[in-house]
Amino acid sequence: MMELNGIKPAGGAKHAKRRVGRGIGSGLGKTAGRGHKGQKSRAGGYHKVGFEGGQMPLQRRLPKRGFKSHLLKFNAEVTLTSLELLGAADVDLLTLKQAGLVPEMAKVVKIIKTGTLTKAVKLNGIGATAGAKAAIEAAGGSVA
Repeated sequence: MMELNGIKPAGGAKHAKRRVGRGIGSGLGKTAGRGHKGQKSRAGGYHKVGFEGGQMPLQRRLPKRGFKSHLLKFNAEVTLTSLELLGAADVDLLTLKQAGLVPEMAKVVKIIKTGTLTKAVKLNGIGATAGAKAAIEAAGGSVA
């Protein structure tokens, strides 16, 4: 029968902590595995990530560039070709979401002039580029 005082961890699961600075016989006496002199051998002596000994660090030598808006995830684009394939006379944000043309998170949708449009489409609450607006109106549609 197993007793609580007889429980032991599996063999090899535990290992003794390395005891440094405990004399010559231990193999890790004197410098305790830290080598001789220098910042890394001292107590509390180290540096922050990216530190290059006082030389201007790489992340500060390189120029800052670019910007990514956190609002991009709410914007979506729809092409004239996909409007043509949709085949709906009245198009609004809900219609586009149900058709899977824009993600559910989209708040602002804009029609871009890629491809052609032959059907008359009426847009409600959706923007369009100048070229796309001209193409929609040429096909007999409107942008509201």
